Amino acid sequence: MNLPLLVFLICFVLTFVLRIPIALGMMMSSIFYFVFAPGPATGIGMAATQLLTNLNTSFILIAVPLFVFAAKVMNSGEITEMIFKFANSLVGRWRGGLGHVNVLASLIFSGMTGSAVADASGLGIMEIEAMRKQKFDDGFSCAVTAASATIGPVFPPSIPMVFYAMLSGASIGALFMGGMVPGVVMALALMGYVAFVAKKRNYPKGERYGAKKFIGSTFRAIPALLTPVILLMGIYTGIVTPTEAGAMAGFYAILIAFFVYRVMGLKQLLEVLKDTAKTTGTLAIIVGAAYMFSYIVAIEHIPDKFANLLLGLTQNKYLLLFVINILFLVLGMFIDTMAITLVFIPMVLPLVTLLGIDLVHFGVVIVLNMMIGLITPPFGVLMFIVSGISKTPLKAVIRETLPMSLVLIGVLFLITYVPQIVLFLPNLFMK
Repeated sequence: MNLPLLVFLICFVLTFVLRIPIALGMMMSSIFYFVFAPGPATGIGMAATQLLTNLNTSFILIAVPLFVFAAKVMNSGEITEMIFKFANSLVGRWRGGLGHVNVLASLIFSGMTGSAVADASGLGIMEIEAMRKQKFDDGFSCAVTAASATIGPVFPPSIPMVFYAMLSGASIGALFMGGMVPGVVMALALMGYVAFVAKKRNYPKGERYGAKKFIGSTFRAIPALLTPVILLMGIYTGIVTPTEAGAMAGFYAILIAFFVYRVMGLKQLLEVLKDTAKTTGTLAIIVGAAYMFSYIVAIEHIPDKFANLLLGLTQNKYLLLFVINILFLVLGMFIDTMAITLVFIPMVLPLVTLLGIDLVHFGVVIVLNMMIGLITPPFGVLMFIVSGISKTPLKAVIRETLPMSLVLIGVLFLITYVPQIVLFLPNLFMK
């Protein structure tokens, strides 16, 4: 190991020891590497050239702020309330009904936003308060809200899948379609766990909707429910690209927020634009830092060394998939999802290609893997969100979340070793 690489790795480790924000830590590590590295190939000028060239050709990145904008518009109170009432009319009458409503509402909402944080912070407040009124344990209510929010980036559209497509070259349309069945499987698995706990703890049944009330809630929810249909049909029919679909989703969100539900005016729109700009700026800093970091990883041939290391242990594809899953589950406990996507996924892609693993299948697997990290201590950002909005002690949230993490890990290994769960729809409609 040469001196620049040693300094680079030490600085990166210090990022976590000193709790430095991950983007700043990657920048710091990269700058120190360039200070010690000799020659033009390892100079900061060459790195800047590569960074700007890659970003300028990554048109798919434009979709990210567009999906963020659509998510923030859809996250307005009236629209989330419509989704919640529609889900309640479908499954609220079951034992532990509001727990099932929580999961189903997250599945529906995920088709509009592609963001776990948007789900937990938007629908989450309403869901936890409703469950609290029906005497559900606060920790359980928060845990269901956090766990079900992980469906968001698996079921299309998905912001993490946009970044994965950029890195791997996989079809974003195939990735979106590949996430549909796993998203539904996640929802069914969580609802199964909710049913088990509800029966054990004798949680109440929810409200039973009559035919008239059910039709009314469905009719009011239709404009919001059409969002994923319009978005995905536009992509799969070839009418629009994924980037154009992001713009279409944002435009449609404005239309229904302004003219259908009338929950937004120019003042609220300006606030949404400001929030979108802030979120996009944060993501841009992480992307830039990760590109510089990844450039160093590439010129030091770390992916090749990593692949050789794992292949030295075993050349069994299924065992290597198990090792990669465990590795990313551990990374998800400590590192931000975006940093994992941009830094660590490129390190394993050569190995994935060498083993002949389908890139769409691997993309959906790895996105679900990273989502589990959002509800796993000590990083678990979704746990902190639901704990904060509900004023529930974090300890209680963690205690209830851990069994749900195990349920989702079961789903993870199911789709890992049964690839057709992911590839069935892409193979059916896109080949």
